[in-house]
Amino acid sequence: MAMVVTVHDSAGELVAGRYLLLEVVLREEGRTCWLGQDSALCRPVVLTWTRVAAPNLVREESAAGTEEAEAGQSLRGETGQTGQTGETGERVADRILRVARLLGAACPGRMAAVLDVIEEPGAVWTVTERPPGAPLTGLLSGGPVGHVRAARIGLGVLDVLAAAHAEGVSHGELGPGQVWTDEFGTVTVTGFGRTGSDEAPRLTAPAYASPEQARGEGGAAAADLWALGAMMYEMTEGRPAVRDRGRLDATLRAVDRLPIRAPLRAGPLAPAVQGLLRWDPLERIPEAVVREALTRILRQDLEESEAPEAPTPFFGPDGDGPDRGRDARRAGRARGGRLVGRPALLGGALVATVAVLAALAVMGALPGGDTTGTSASPSAPSRSTGALPPGPVPTAPVAPSGRAPSASPSPSGSTSGGLPAGFTTYRAPQGFSVALPRGWRPVDTQSSGDLSYRVTLGASGDPRTLAVTYSTQLGPDPVAVWSDLEPALRAGTAGYQRVGAIRAVSYRGMKGADMEWYSGSGDERLRTFGRGFLVGGHRGFSLRWTTPAADRGTAADRRALDAVLTSFRPPVS
Repeated sequence: MAMVVTVHDSAGELVAGRYLLLEVVLREEGRTCWLGQDSALCRPVVLTWTRVAAPNLVREESAAGTEEAEAGQSLRGETGQTGQTGETGERVADRILRVARLLGAACPGRMAAVLDVIEEPGAVWTVTERPPGAPLTGLLSGGPVGHVRAARIGLGVLDVLAAAHAEGVSHGELGPGQVWTDEFGTVTVTGFGRTGSDEAPRLTAPAYASPEQARGEGGAAAADLWALGAMMYEMTEGRPAVRDRGRLDATLRAVDRLPIRAPLRAGPLAPAVQGLLRWDPLERIPEAVVREALTRILRQDLEESEAPEAPTPFFGPDGDGPDRGRDARRAGRARGGRLVGRPALLGGALVATVAVLAALAVMGALPGGDTTGTSASPSAPSRSTGALPPGPVPTAPVAPSGRAPSASPSPSGSTSGGLPAGFTTYRAPQGFSVALPRGWRPVDTQSSGDLSYRVTLGASGDPRTLAVTYSTQLGPDPVAVWSDLEPALRAGTAGYQRVGAIRAVSYRGMKGADMEWYSGSGDERLRTFGRGFLVGGHRGFSLRWTTPAADRGTAADRRALDAVLTSFRPPVS
């Protein structure tokens, strides 16, 4: 006899007379996911109800099909060929089971095993083993996570997508509801095979549809990569790339027509995310490039976790010691909750990590660091041990208005007579000295084995920062150094926009160059002035003064920047 399988929406109901619905773990446009129990075999399962683009046909269930169910076999329906057919003419249940077998062999352990498929008018139930953990939607509801964890989850998803694409299979409906993860980093992907072809319309999780899917043009592997980028965006930013509008058509229009805000918290993951979220599918970065970017981030994190704490101390926001700082660093968070990158030692040189590009850390861009120069804006004063390169360096006294230093240095923190009111002289353990607004102190210190370092100075409640960077791997032309660095700044800095040209300058008789740029957006729009100069032997400094863009050029800003530039003294060699 023919039986229409009706929609089940209450705990305690049985699907196909066998699968007990226990608890909803996901409910989104076109899809509901339940934890359940296989009453025949007494095992936990996951049941996912999904809307499909197919005729509303009837699934027949005969004695033979019932016997298969009781034996734990598929209910795909050897009882007859009635059922829903997709765009290729293949029944939905048959396709899901075929794809599950194919990908289960291609990517063992990373695909939830499909146990049963049950068709009903306009929809399908897929019964799978219960994957470890929970859907990614639960993690996303808790706010942003660090870029390292996002990269780890993203790489797990990419492994599955790459295996599927190599077999000629695209997902077509990928979203956080089909990605399960646990605290150990296990990633399992579900939902393959529910679309019959690359041209199938997107019916579920429309906020993760690609623009070409939103236009009704279907989507192949490139659409899956877009969805991966959208998920990593949301993991790091704490908000979706495209907000669900509550209706399928409205959300799809937003995907196609509205621009996506540049990520502000993704750190070194930002270039990969932005490369995946290109409107034109032909411009999206390929899987190999994404893999390189994610692997680089994870390798860098592993190197840091294995490195001794003494050379690169990172203390927590309350100065509670290195363990808190290390944990925050691994989570991709800086003081004040801002997500930043992290330093790495590659070939003994300080580098900046971007998508598939490593640029020498020159003129103030530390490796993997926040290239806007603002990552260390503190929410509370914090301590840093200021790890030093080997060997003490005598302190150079500060003289006002560019005069030669006096023979008797003043005590650290004393006020020089030529400094503006409210400024004091700070003498760094690294040997440099500079005039700072009263109350400023180091809020972050990073160093490398090639003796390079960066000290970021600021104060609680003050949005301005000064980053002093010493580099040992510079070329002979400061303008060229800035020019070589700019691609890394552009790739790794949200909202980057250079102001004017890079200008050659002479700074206290030393060759130098100035460059200014914007970063961020809206109320968080910042402007950074950078002056780099050479001190000899491929060595040099950069001073990066960062302020809210609206404050740049005011009388107070000019006075502060002038005090920094006229008072800075490098260590005496």
